[in-house]
Amino acid sequence: MNIWTDEWDEADDWSGGGGKSKRLVGSGPQLGASLYELGPGNFGVYHFHHGSEELLIVLRGRPTLQGPEGERQLTEGEVVHFPLGPEGAHGLRNETDELVRIVVAGIRVSPEVVEYPDSRRSPLKRAPVRQTGERLWMIHDVESDPDSSTFDMFATVLTA
Repeated sequence: MNIWTDEWDEADDWSGGGGKSKRLVGSGPQLGASLYELGPGNFGVYHFHHGSEELLIVLRGRPTLQGPEGERQLTEGEVVHFPLGPEGAHGLRNETDELVRIVVAGIRVSPEVVEYPDSRRSPLKRAPVRQTGERLWMIHDVESDPDSSTFDMFATVLTA
């Protein structure tokens, strides 16, 4: 695998902002890493993880990082750690006319809950397959059920 490749995964960009992606590490037991390229105007949706820490490395360009403390423009070579929970919330945008290329690496746990504060949704993600052979995905819409916590939803699915 090479971080300067121009070969991209064919799957749709899961980050929601039109970028390109390439897995650098296969589906290992806990470590994952992906290469992303954001063209002008592309972005990665603002989110945080309950089970997975992440590390971002800027290879090219000057992406704008949205975090709990506000926004700032990153520089080439900058490394940013995103801890668990709301204090690790992050989203990226390319507000420049140049390409942005980053690597995001992190631990991968399953099941995992990822919260998207701007959309008020909390998908539960589970990598192993269910008895039916399908992967388990569930989206909890906080707006439609304000009395239910992410933990309650998470515990219910695990015990079902």
